[in-house]
Amino acid sequence: MACRKEEMDAARGRTRIDLVLRRARLVNVFSGEIHLTDIGIDGGKFIGIGSFPLAENEIDLAEKYVTPGLIDGHVHIESSHLCPEEFCSVLLAHGVTTAVVDPHEIANVCGAKGIRYMLAGLSGLPFNSFVVLPSCVPATSLETSGARLEAADLEEFIPHPKVIGLGEVMNYPAVLEARPDISAKLELPVSFRDGHAPGILPQDLNAYYLAGIHTEHECSSAAEALERLRRGFHVMLREGSAARNLLDLLPALNPENAGQCLLVTDDRQPNDLLQQGSIDHLVRLAIGAGQPPVRVIQLASINAARAIGLQGLGGVAPGYQADFVILRDLERFEIEAVYWQGKEQSRNGVRPSFQRKSVDGLTDSVRLGDWRREKLVVQSAGTKGSKAQVRVIGVKEQSLVTLALVRELPVKAGVIQPDPEQGTAKIAVLERHHETGRIGIGFVQGLGLKKGALASTVAHDSHNLVVAGMSDAEMDLAIRTCVQLGGGLCLVEGERVIGKLALPIAGLISTDSPEDVARNLASLHAAARTLGVSPGVDPFMTLAFLSLPVIPELKLTDLGLVDVEKFSLTTLTL
Repeated sequence: MACRKEEMDAARGRTRIDLVLRRARLVNVFSGEIHLTDIGIDGGKFIGIGSFPLAENEIDLAEKYVTPGLIDGHVHIESSHLCPEEFCSVLLAHGVTTAVVDPHEIANVCGAKGIRYMLAGLSGLPFNSFVVLPSCVPATSLETSGARLEAADLEEFIPHPKVIGLGEVMNYPAVLEARPDISAKLELPVSFRDGHAPGILPQDLNAYYLAGIHTEHECSSAAEALERLRRGFHVMLREGSAARNLLDLLPALNPENAGQCLLVTDDRQPNDLLQQGSIDHLVRLAIGAGQPPVRVIQLASINAARAIGLQGLGGVAPGYQADFVILRDLERFEIEAVYWQGKEQSRNGVRPSFQRKSVDGLTDSVRLGDWRREKLVVQSAGTKGSKAQVRVIGVKEQSLVTLALVRELPVKAGVIQPDPEQGTAKIAVLERHHETGRIGIGFVQGLGLKKGALASTVAHDSHNLVVAGMSDAEMDLAIRTCVQLGGGLCLVEGERVIGKLALPIAGLISTDSPEDVARNLASLHAAARTLGVSPGVDPFMTLAFLSLPVIPELKLTDLGLVDVEKFSLTTLTL
């Protein structure tokens, strides 16, 4: 990098610069200390710390804290139900100035059109957004997605300045077997390849790392995190709306390995974003759990930048982009103002307003073909008597991992029934992209549902229509309501729709404001409790992940029940 005389003079405090933050208590992520200093900013970058007597503008911070802008190292915008412009606006108000976005969800519905929509929406904003190309569209051969993207389809996006890597490589069996399709994607000329391998054997982690995949966000225990740290992985400590793993993973951290860890949200719903926050919420959780504040800020900034290769971000140092947060209180991480490239974007939690881009071609995505309620009936073929032994998906609170249970369910007139006494509901996944009419049916325990039905077109990762309920009639009404909405969420009790949220963009994203979406979703959650949904269960986020066949143990897709451990379809009845 060539040195210019004017830059050298500015860094030495000899010429007038744009802005000086005076009397700042800098949380220094490089030296691991908090110290009082002035901070110089010029041309949207930090030019250094120390003494800068000449400036166009000065801010006397009176010893308030300054941290680097926070970084979310892995997030799916679609899970917030917000368009990308609104999502970035909310994050800025919470001190997050950088996010690594994986448009995996919308790509599974709309293919390359979905990626283009995300890139367009993220462009031109005062926010650092980077995109990783979805590696698994479809995620597996055990489900039907709306599109298929091979390595050749992804090549068109490589030159885009926001594209930096390959998104979560969740089909790890294909990686271990070096299958040509996944190998071709791993050979794309990108600098970063994101991991996603829950349940992988420790010995197989060696091969996974050798494939060029060096991060992991699916650890749910300290032991799993340590196995990855020992092999050189950067471990993403996740706290989303459904999977809340941060506090379970913190015991794996120590002063020697903390530099290999970073914070991510993965999937976070709008009410959680608005009420609790994004990465700032994780910072507060970690500090509250006893982690040293400086270490936590490192996890939320420079560690993420280093793990992902985001040069010039994540720190307050000469030449780094001037993204920073001013805090009233460090322990409680109380944000006063947020700056991007040296310019204020938010103060006192007020989010900026950004104009939305076009959504042409991304609506009308729910196509069931010839739908009939009779498709929900589960015949007890080969089963005699009034009971049937059935494989049941067991929900674990605040986890994406499910249990593979076996339960005896009642049989009436040859049809297997849900069982309120055991808390077992019927669940179905309907293919909604190609009008094939395919439907997978199973049973689920742990939602807490005692009556009614809930349905959603948000169903990871292929985003078919998923519905759970205590009667076929209620499930049918919920399904038809989602179709009428053009995609969305729905709650039914008896013959009434008691709540709904339209998600017209790919059946995943709303056109409403974050506040309106959060308010509507909160009312849906409250209504779900009246149906018996357990307080520890996020109804729609949990429902959405019951169709994800890459996280153990038992899941349901439009093709049927999936034994994730065996990575194959299995029978409903024993």
